Amino acid sequence: MGQAMPHFIRPSLVARAANRAYGWLASAGLGPRYGYLLQVAGRKTGRIHSTPVNVLIYNGRLFLVATRGQTQWSRNALAEGKVSLKKGRVQIEFRVRPIPDAEKPEILKAYLTRFNWMVRRFFSVRADAPAPAFAPTAGRYPVFELIRKP
Repeated sequence: MGQAMPHFIRPSLVARAANRAYGWLASAGLGPRYGYLLQVAGRKTGRIHSTPVNVLIYNGRLFLVATRGQTQWSRNALAEGKVSLKKGRVQIEFRVRPIPDAEKPEILKAYLTRFNWMVRRFFSVRADAPAPAFAPTAGRYPVFELIRKP
């Protein structure tokens, strides 16, 4: 019996175009304060890949959530153990700490609550649901704590 395919929602052509525009804004230093251009080395090639992301501040800590599931950037971040966030001329490097599924429900609820209008289509749980309601699907969403490199 083969291994199950990891959960991943491929972006549509429109979503890819919107991501490019959002990434350009972040790269130029524009856009919302939570929006950054994530840069991470490819796990096979070592080439730097960029994608726009929303950074969640929760309980004084920074988090990235891969709402589309096991994305390339989340796999690369896991393999590399570090990422950079870029906004305009500022680029900050972070170590990443993968969050275990048991710790994800509160973070996922906070993320969905904060970015509901952008990401609700990726969740089967409503933003007003209690945090434990996120537990059954927590494994579908890679979540990383960003830890500033000295």
